[in-house]
Amino acid sequence: MDNVLQILQPNSPLFYLLIAWSVIWKGTALWHAARNRHLVWYLALLIVNTVGILEIVYLIFFRKKAQDAAL
Repeated sequence: MDNVLQILQPNSPLFYLLIAWSVIWKGTALWHAARNRHLVWYLALLIVNTVGILEIVYLIFFRKKAQDAAL
């Protein structure tokens, strides 16, 4: 438990790596959700912070469906 708390300290390089990871996935998922006009997904991705997990789920499972429908 102490190791996890050490990683999450603001002076830890892993803390900044975790922030960068989250921002990259969130930005990509928000861009695709807005482009595909998925308002509910956009709001959920914007509000809920899951360190990239929800964003990855959206990009893998739901983004493709919107692209296939457009073809």
